[in-house]
Amino acid sequence: MVIVFALLALAVLVTANWYLWRRLFRDTTGGPGRVRRAGAVLIGGGWVLAIAALVAERTGAPFWLQRVLAWPGFLWLALSIYLLLAVVAGEVVRPLLRRFLEHRDRRADPAAAAVPHPERVPAGAPAEKPREGAVSPPEKPRGAVSPPEVPGAEEPQEPGPPALVTAPSRRLFVSRVVAGAAAAAAVGTVGHGTYGVLRGPGVKRVTVPLAKLPRAAHGYRIAVVSDIHLSPVLGRGFAQKVVDTINSTRPDLIAVVGDLVDGSVKDLGPAAAPLARLEARHGSFFVTGNHEYFSGAEQWVEEVRRLGLHPLENDRTELAWFDLAGVNDIAGESEGQGPDFAKALGDRDTARACVLLAHQPVQIHDAVDHGVDLQLSGHTHGGQLWPGNLVAKAANPTVAGLERYGDTQLYVSRGAGAWGPPTRVGAPSDITVIELASKQA
Repeated sequence: MVIVFALLALAVLVTANWYLWRRLFRDTTGGPGRVRRAGAVLIGGGWVLAIAALVAERTGAPFWLQRVLAWPGFLWLALSIYLLLAVVAGEVVRPLLRRFLEHRDRRADPAAAAVPHPERVPAGAPAEKPREGAVSPPEKPRGAVSPPEVPGAEEPQEPGPPALVTAPSRRLFVSRVVAGAAAAAAVGTVGHGTYGVLRGPGVKRVTVPLAKLPRAAHGYRIAVVSDIHLSPVLGRGFAQKVVDTINSTRPDLIAVVGDLVDGSVKDLGPAAAPLARLEARHGSFFVTGNHEYFSGAEQWVEEVRRLGLHPLENDRTELAWFDLAGVNDIAGESEGQGPDFAKALGDRDTARACVLLAHQPVQIHDAVDHGVDLQLSGHTHGGQLWPGNLVAKAANPTVAGLERYGDTQLYVSRGAGAWGPPTRVGAPSDITVIELASKQA
């Protein structure tokens, strides 16, 4: 099944890229030449860089090589998505534009369609009898000598109306207009989405009422940050922007809910160093995400502890007004370090409010079973690249925002960074300040 799926995916990928090449390069040129060859090199080379960037990241290639490959490779992934979407959308525009041009040409010269075209008369065919009343040309006098015929000479003709655009020329013009618009739309979309990530996340504020929260804790603020994804692309400067944004909200507590990094402590330890400057009255807490298990989870747990964060590995801490618990990510099951809700929540006082940190929204069902009041998650990126939200919605109970499941509420952050392409479209990055509200207030 794996081989069949891989072959099917390869066939879809090859077909989609052939279609891109055809619409962007073959249909916009008059014939084979440099432009078509350059287009093939561009599309093929982009995918070589993208696959090389993914492989380099997962195999722990030298960090300098990861950085060289990451920018062009990952940006091509995003650009190819929006090139394909734009070219497909162009299929709707193409016939409309062609009909508009045809209609315009007809209106510009309505007599062109009525211009008579002289018909050839086969040799030896009887001459057409002149119509009644028509004036016949004078007969040549007997014995007169005809002037010699000049090969290629033609009788002078009256100047006709200006020629309309021919169908082949019109098709080429339409193809160039649609391809140019598609390329501009794709580049603009990716450029804007990349700028949105690199400038840093915005702040979102959400009020969450908890029935068991005492009045003294009314207005308690938790800064939730997920999916920072420090990487060969998003480095120390980006981490500093995230830290500055969190600290500017003056939270009571900071919750880092997984997918902090995409790489080893050796390569990304310096990039994560600004996390030591996080400031919150009751400290900063951390749970693993699935990408920590791709990057050496145990080493990263120790690293964040060294930076001053408190890892909650299937553990719980009792704060003054509520319990704060955290469970490992599901990806840890492959290493015998998966989530253990019984260990984190089994013996707690259920009369107290409980806030759970769990990277993936799908863990909400276990949270409901263990009487959690609020689960804070990330993982989905809000879809990151539209229409990726449709895929994320199919795999997660909540893609972004606050929803209720029985007596348990789930809040899913869209995340601060981005995985793969440093680009977001339709899912802006955020850091969320959750303000807890007591119903007794």
